[in-house]
Amino acid sequence: IKTEADSGDTSSGASLPHDSFTKSFVCGSFAGFAQSFVICPMEHIKCRLQVQHGTGSADALYRGPFDAVHKIVSNHGVAGLFRGMCVTWWREVPAFGMYFSTYDTIKDWGNKMFEDENGDVKDFHAWGASAFAGGFSGCFTWLIIYPFDIMKTRIQTAPWDTPRADLKMVAVCRSIIRENGWRFMFRGLGVTLVRAFPVNATVFPVYEFTLNHLVSSGIGGRD
Repeated sequence: IKTEADSGDTSSGASLPHDSFTKSFVCGSFAGFAQSFVICPMEHIKCRLQVQHGTGSADALYRGPFDAVHKIVSNHGVAGLFRGMCVTWWREVPAFGMYFSTYDTIKDWGNKMFEDENGDVKDFHAWGASAFAGGFSGCFTWLIIYPFDIMKTRIQTAPWDTPRADLKMVAVCRSIIRENGWRFMFRGLGVTLVRAFPVNATVFPVYEFTLNHLVSSGIGGRD
């Protein structure tokens, strides 16, 4: 897709080429798989600290993140940090695949809508398409994977003596629905979507703006 940047104006990121849906999905999914090894233990610690009721309470097991890491590793080994890894994969892999592939697809559709007879897209149209695509892809992704996030939190905050069979995804899902109904699987989704749209509508335009200027300045490049 040609934009004003193709004619020398580098303020638009829309001139950067996009990959096919399948390629973006595969690359995004692999990125989600890789980052799961970092985010799983970090979110486990975060969730453990968030469900405590404060210093002095009966469930205040950890004084902070470093203390939590030390005690978990001491009592449950390094593997204890990675409780909930399977459900984290189920959340992150499809999430990142859909996130990037949906963004590229929606942004390309938007640019095509605003093309003039020469195939050019004005900068503010390109930024608008990027912002909308970013916001939409962020919300769409959360809508799909939100139940996995609910299950992950339940698994990672369960008592340490919980039987392993009760921590399996299917068992946790059944337990949540039996105790609270299926709507509980989407509890908090509304505020998550309200946050996701502006955040992701900002991330992608800024990313493409920065990348475009790095490329045009000779710091980076594409084949």
